Amino acid sequence: MARNKHPEVTVDKILEAAKRLFLEKGYDRTTIQDIVNELEGLTKGAVYYHFKSKEEIMNALEDKMFFDNNPFEMVKKHPELNALEKMRMLVKANKTDEEQIELMKQSIPLMKNPHILARTLESNHRILYPYCLELIEEGQKDGSIPVENAQVVAEFIVLINMWFLPSLFPGGNEEVRQRYLFIASMFEKMGAPIFDVEMEDIISTSSYFSDSEE
Repeated sequence: MARNKHPEVTVDKILEAAKRLFLEKGYDRTTIQDIVNELEGLTKGAVYYHFKSKEEIMNALEDKMFFDNNPFEMVKKHPELNALEKMRMLVKANKTDEEQIELMKQSIPLMKNPHILARTLESNHRILYPYCLELIEEGQKDGSIPVENAQVVAEFIVLINMWFLPSLFPGGNEEVRQRYLFIASMFEKMGAPIFDVEMEDIISTSSYFSDSEE
């Protein structure tokens, strides 16, 4: 059997097929065989060579979607903005990305698995924390985010992402709005008023939370 000289191409094909099926059919209703059926010339063995499970495919897909449309890299293209304005821009971009929101809703059942929950926490810290820290330290330098401890604030930003997962903390739009108000107040007291009135409207009406009470 010939060795695949371009495994990254195969991985991308698997992830694209999986994303299409997860969005069309839903994560729970999609099987590995469904993914294989979308991949002309690939066998189930080839898929399992790269991914041990459907959960692993979802994890890799979430990472790929983040890096393909990295909001932190997007805001770096706006040197006219200070760090606080960049932070507000990337938070709004994250909460209005409908495809990302739908995929996250599909992955909610994964959070019932403690191993997946641990992986999500590790991934958030590994990927988001360095970007958040860099931006907050930029804000310390330009005066727009005059916090005392950039590391603590960056860690807090990573942690609050988990608070907005309905599988962990159920609630409808009003509950989400109350969480937002509490977090916004804490950030303002720390010297990092990241959340503004527009962000409150986006969060409280987001489709991500519209089904959270069901």
